[in-house]
Amino acid sequence: MAWLILVISGALEAVWATALGRSEGFTKPGPSVVFAIGLVGSMAGLAYAMRDLPIGTAYAVWVGIGATLTVAYAMVTGGESVSVAKIVFLTMIVGGVVGLKAAH
Repeated sequence: MAWLILVISGALEAVWATALGRSEGFTKPGPSVVFAIGLVGSMAGLAYAMRDLPIGTAYAVWVGIGATLTVAYAMVTGGESVSVAKIVFLTMIVGGVVGLKAAH
């Protein structure tokens, strides 16, 4: 269960990171509210997962999932350019996350 919650909280990290960028310094209420809800949910999930998983592993997986999904979303929506190098490096991050799960 801890791994499932960790993956969900990693996805919520991508939600709050994207909303933070769209809030324009918290001047837009919609994205600001999404940021706050996403942040609380993401941190709560991370904290829950850390009850059963090592802190370093949980944090690395959480950040890896959040960062990968944030960049992937930005590339899909046109907010960031797509390149072979970016896809290769994002794949390496995903490989690291899978490796940490396998090593646990």
